[in-house]
Amino acid sequence: MKALICVIFAACGSLGAAVKEQPVEHAGVKFRVVKVAPEVVRLVWKDAGEAPFRSFERVQTAFSAQGKVVKFVMNAGIFEPGGIPSGLHVENGKELRPLNQAAGKGNFFLKPNGVFSIDRAGKARVWECAAYAAVATHPQLALQSGPLLLHGGKRHPAFKEGSENKLVRNGVGVDAQGQVVFAITAKGERVNLWDFAGLFLQLGCKDALFLDGDISQMSVNPSGPPPGNQFGAMLVIVE
Repeated sequence: MKALICVIFAACGSLGAAVKEQPVEHAGVKFRVVKVAPEVVRLVWKDAGEAPFRSFERVQTAFSAQGKVVKFVMNAGIFEPGGIPSGLHVENGKELRPLNQAAGKGNFFLKPNGVFSIDRAGKARVWECAAYAAVATHPQLALQSGPLLLHGGKRHPAFKEGSENKLVRNGVGVDAQGQVVFAITAKGERVNLWDFAGLFLQLGCKDALFLDGDISQMSVNPSGPPPGNQFGAMLVIVE
């Protein structure tokens, strides 16, 4: 199954000229971490011509044409061939892809999977998919991926401590102060899902969502066109 990747953009007028990245180490693995206020986050998938952006560089070009500077860009979730989100995708308050509660193989379908959302009041949340489906909510943005890394402060029941399944990984959580927490393994580092979930516990999150694996990337304060793999939707901070 292809990995669905979403890019999230956070408008950073309240963040100043640069997005702050902090190095964090957990379980002997180094990570890159960015914390932002939820109200500055946006989610993008397609350009004005309805073609998926697919790359960090095309996202940067689109915002540059609007006189805006990309300060942060990161892939956001699992996707199908052609860069189509595997599940829920809500952008600027509009649902472009529905919630996917089907059974299947791979990380996306490893239940409980989940939804990361930001409501119209600027509150961020990570949901279990069934809980999201049970509530009539109309978020400003939302993306679906899987599995949940943390749910109520507990690791996903399928994770195994000491697992040798170590890969590049990225994810998103919400900490006790309501900040959105983005994290990715540092260059050359690999981590299993048990320890990746533990990182978000260390960062003060009770709920966190796995976004994607080995092709994941994050660019912070790029001075030129940010290199990147081919993704689906994406997360960004712009000034």
